[in-house]
Amino acid sequence: MNIEKIKNYNQKLLAVTGTLVALFVLLGLMGLMLALVKEIRWLFPRENENVGLIAEEEVQELQQENKRKQVISYDLPQLVDTVNLVYMIPVSHKTLKKAEDIDDNYIEEQSFGFSGSGKRGSRYSKVYNGYFNNLLIYDHKKNETKKLYEGRMQFDHINTEYFEDDILLVFTASTKDTNKDGVIDFKDLSSLMIYSLKEKKLRTVAIENTAIKEFSFVEDQKDLIISFGLDYNKDGKFDQYSEPTVIKKYDFKAEKLQNVIDTKLSEELQKQLQGSSL
Repeated sequence: MNIEKIKNYNQKLLAVTGTLVALFVLLGLMGLMLALVKEIRWLFPRENENVGLIAEEEVQELQQENKRKQVISYDLPQLVDTVNLVYMIPVSHKTLKKAEDIDDNYIEEQSFGFSGSGKRGSRYSKVYNGYFNNLLIYDHKKNETKKLYEGRMQFDHINTEYFEDDILLVFTASTKDTNKDGVIDFKDLSSLMIYSLKEKKLRTVAIENTAIKEFSFVEDQKDLIISFGLDYNKDGKFDQYSEPTVIKKYDFKAEKLQNVIDTKLSEELQKQLQGSSL
């Protein structure tokens, strides 16, 4: 009798345990799916979701009518320097369903909350995703806020790179409607922007008629290896499936781009590819 009771108890215990394990696994999978959906949303915006800046031509037309179609929006400040309490404030925008009259007195006071950051190590990085048109640097100790860029630009990912002696904010930005589709966005040609919190200086790394495809830091250095996508057919955009890329090194100290593959070697490789005599 006791043996039967023990068997029944064990069976019930196993059933409850199995149910709990299955529930935890299901919750974990749901959380993972939500995280993936959120990430995919940044990579593939909805077709009816205008995340780019309106091109200069339409902006001028709206200005003539004293109207606007996009308004400034601010993301939550992100702590980038824990020691000096320096925050970055990504500046984004919202596209209105229809143009509105410009109110010159339109100023809205923003009340910000602040998010924390882990202790800074000798070298690590963080990425912040969204759709932005500028970046503000807020110094809490000095109670000062300044913008990084004077013109119009569009970018999405902000890389925060931590070094022992500096913190760099790095992002790929488009500043012109190069493909003439009426919007400044990630489909246009682009430049690499690097802001040093130590120098309080914004650098622009670019080659004419190219887009930034990829970049990475040289191990334990501020120099970068950058892959530039060539706009080979001059249509104002880079097609990664049919247009070539070139590799350059950015010397951070000298502020210059340098060849990684010299011209002679490139010519030899091209001749090999096309079957020409060396």
